[in-house]
Amino acid sequence: MVSSFSASFATWSARRRWQARLAAVSLASGLVVAGAIVAAGPATADEAVRSSGGATATIGGLKTYGTAVLRTDGQEQQLPAGLFEMFVDGGGTLQTYCVDVQNPTQKDAKYQETPWSGTSLNANKDAGKIRWILRNSYPQVNDLAALAAKAGAKGLTEEDAAAGTQVAIWRYSDGAEVTALDPQAEKLADYLEKSARNLAEPAASLTLDPPALSGRAGERLGPVTVHTNADGVTVTPPSETDGAKVVDADGEAVTSAGDGTELYFEVPEDTADGSAELTVQASTTVPVGRAFASQTRSQTQILAGSSESTVSATATAHWGEKGAIPALSAEKNCAEGGLDITAANEGDEAFVFDLMGITYTIEAGETRTVTIPLQEDQAYDFTIKGPNGFAKQFRGVFDCRTETEAGAGGDSVQTLSEPSPATVGGNTVSDSGTDLAETGSSGATPVIGGVAISLLVIGGAVMIVLRKREQ
Repeated sequence: MVSSFSASFATWSARRRWQARLAAVSLASGLVVAGAIVAAGPATADEAVRSSGGATATIGGLKTYGTAVLRTDGQEQQLPAGLFEMFVDGGGTLQTYCVDVQNPTQKDAKYQETPWSGTSLNANKDAGKIRWILRNSYPQVNDLAALAAKAGAKGLTEEDAAAGTQVAIWRYSDGAEVTALDPQAEKLADYLEKSARNLAEPAASLTLDPPALSGRAGERLGPVTVHTNADGVTVTPPSETDGAKVVDADGEAVTSAGDGTELYFEVPEDTADGSAELTVQASTTVPVGRAFASQTRSQTQILAGSSESTVSATATAHWGEKGAIPALSAEKNCAEGGLDITAANEGDEAFVFDLMGITYTIEAGETRTVTIPLQEDQAYDFTIKGPNGFAKQFRGVFDCRTETEAGAGGDSVQTLSEPSPATVGGNTVSDSGTDLAETGSSGATPVIGGVAISLLVIGGAVMIVLRKREQ
């Protein structure tokens, strides 16, 4: 049985200090590094996030949880372990567990449904076992008596079930030495860990492929293919002032579609150079095991349950009469340690742009991917410009490893005495004067670290990989 969702959830009991991440690199309109290091704030209008599609949600807090004991370097810490509740933009509720035990969760952080390749699960050979745990434990299985019998436990409360499930997940997601404080919850954790089998990554709830395309006015641009688990999606076409409409392969206007439907932008021949955007939206349950990554530096989550929720995806078309006609999209590539920017050019001249002092040329009719190397936890914000006022901004935070993999100590763990997450936005996220974790660091450390990361990124520009893709 699948459990129901409650509108209420447990409140956090105290406040946790969180060190502001100041390793942001700002890139100016010509894509050269510009200005000083800035604080990593919320990533609004993040094109890399938007292009992935699916559900977008705001995290509320822990809903159902118990206590876990984490052992790090001979030290023990107690911390809450259990289910978070997230609220979907447009309607719906999600239940999630986290997959980064030593990274705090920021209150009210925005999250986007994300492929495993864009999270720390990318390089985790046991990621499929985490999905098995999610499908075979609470809340997907809410017959707690039956679950307790399988685990050899005397009985399980909802708090025990949530804690045991989270502990089992952490053992695979972080390789953590962690146990549940309650003996019955620990029995469940051991059972789930030993029984888990690798399952494939679930498909996205809704995506559009490709998320960006280009061509000439007078042509039908596309196709853009809908991929979804929903019964159907609503298509919101561009406004009439954009000069384009959305049609099917026969040229008929489209207002609804289904999985596998191919959509096209139809642009009249005399339309001035420009661009248009189509959005598809649906109501569906998000598949268990989908990852959710934050637009800020906040714990990555993995889906344990979904109500009927609103999901959406957007695709953009650019057209022109002559010259270069670029289309750009981006996606985090944790395997390569950077952000993949895919540039397509359907014009009759080369599209040339500069990125951190390096000039790239996308020939007419060519599609190429530029991989920008980024440091872990680095905030990025840059814009690529093209002809006729073309400009595309990409903004976000590169978060691909757990805190343990990144070499962090236990200072960032939220214990039961300090479980309240930091507030998203701005630079002041602590009530201390230095805004530092209690590690003995000086107030200059974040600035020094930010400058170092900036220099590393500039130096790493020579390592940018270009990969030619088939059209």
